[in-house]
Amino acid sequence: MMHPADLPDTLAVFPLPRAILLPRARLPLHIFEPRYLQMFEDALKTPERLIGMVQPCPQPASAHQSVLRQADASCSSAAGGEPLHRIGCAGRVTQFSETEDGRYLVTLAGLSRFRIQGEVAGFCPYRRCDVTWDGFERDLGVGEADTQFDRADFLALLERFFSAQGLSTDWESLQDAEDELLINSLSMLLEFDAEDKQALLEAPCLVTRRETLVTLIEFALRGGAHEDILQ
Repeated sequence: MMHPADLPDTLAVFPLPRAILLPRARLPLHIFEPRYLQMFEDALKTPERLIGMVQPCPQPASAHQSVLRQADASCSSAAGGEPLHRIGCAGRVTQFSETEDGRYLVTLAGLSRFRIQGEVAGFCPYRRCDVTWDGFERDLGVGEADTQFDRADFLALLERFFSAQGLSTDWESLQDAEDELLINSLSMLLEFDAEDKQALLEAPCLVTRRETLVTLIEFALRGGAHEDILQ
């Protein structure tokens, strides 16, 4: 288990819209751009093997599309690139394979969220940020439980959502999954607007994340009414 003192002050970041990583979850990545190939190869040379997943901030014209509003959803200033959300999540490279044409298929294991303090200027082809891990100490601990979780009601709602979206899944695996794995995996996998994904990432605890996820699913089942839902 990694300790807060082992976490670096500077982190390579991979800006990817609608892609979030959560602690103790796993995210598959397909890396093919030269700058991110360099980022990945540099990460492998460090003892931590960390890459920071962070979402770019949306264009102002699309900001009203978000279902949820998050108090800490402010963006960091850009240094040669588009602004980034201040909060992301670092993942440790736990598995990778290289294709014949030089691409990488990578698995990141979610470690801890971080807050961007500023971007590092320089000639590096990918973006690097000074980060702080303060406030996310719980991410490095054991998995969270949701004592208020009504699994039967949640799965019934999820089944309606999957049916409406034309999706299929392994319901037996969902039934057996631990609370945190189920809620976090769905938060990462389901298609929501980038700002709503950010709200799921920034949820302070598993209970809040589950409540946020339920709100988003119910909103989608209503057909996506245009009024904002404030959090």
